[in-house]
Amino acid sequence: MNVGILCSRVRVEEKLLFAAFETLGMPVQRLDERQLIVYPDRYRPDVDVVLERSISATAGLVASQLLEAAGVHVINDSVTAGTCADKVRTTLALTRAGVPQPLTAIALSPEAALEAIEQIGYPVVLKPPIGSWGRLLARVNDRHAAEALLEHKEVLGGVTHQVFYIQEYIEKPSRDIRAFVVGTQTICAIYRHSPHWITNTARGGIASNCPVTPEIDALCRQAALAVSGGRGGVLAIDLLEDPQRGLLVCEVNHTMEFRNSIDTTGVNIPLLMAQFVLEHGRERV
Repeated sequence: MNVGILCSRVRVEEKLLFAAFETLGMPVQRLDERQLIVYPDRYRPDVDVVLERSISATAGLVASQLLEAAGVHVINDSVTAGTCADKVRTTLALTRAGVPQPLTAIALSPEAALEAIEQIGYPVVLKPPIGSWGRLLARVNDRHAAEALLEHKEVLGGVTHQVFYIQEYIEKPSRDIRAFVVGTQTICAIYRHSPHWITNTARGGIASNCPVTPEIDALCRQAALAVSGGRGGVLAIDLLEDPQRGLLVCEVNHTMEFRNSIDTTGVNIPLLMAQFVLEHGRERV
């Protein structure tokens, strides 16, 4: 069996993954999507299974589709990646599965977005439908801020500014939870603490261990199955603690970073990921 990792940049996470495969005695080749030239009728890559770790959601998704069309087993597959990379599709998948999440509205014009914001009630969180690392999030506290932000998005234009993704603001306890799912098992979780309302570690949040309770495990399994068409995968589930409703699923990430979570949780995340890739790769070969 030939194994590959799809990545344009070798970050700390990818170095740890290459080392994990080496520990398991499996040589791995790196596939850089920026160097791919694919003729679909004759593309025969020398890999059987690929772990997709592209920084670019678009490039990673297209490369995954090309690899799958050539008979390669990709983890996470393009259906899962396409769902997780788009917050609208994630919300729809979670809704179909009955997964609890913050009240969310999707609008396709500034006028409709303003009406939705006022229906939900201030404050709300305005997010780009595609994006990561907590970028371009805005907490909208009043109508003046809403009108200004919506005007900015309209003037800026571009695909990510034409869809208005609005969520209620959750009064979380200065933290959120990121849980890691491999297959359908919740292997570990961290709290991400910050005095700022955005708690992403990429934005300065501090990680600490979060015990995986039966409630966290069940909710993360449900979310992972919802976005993957019942197959599971290698995913990070972001949870919010609502004072009244309990845990809510905020987002699902299909190419998560984990460098800050290994020592924090005591769980060898890259090794478990590598084992999962090899187990599922052998099933397909």
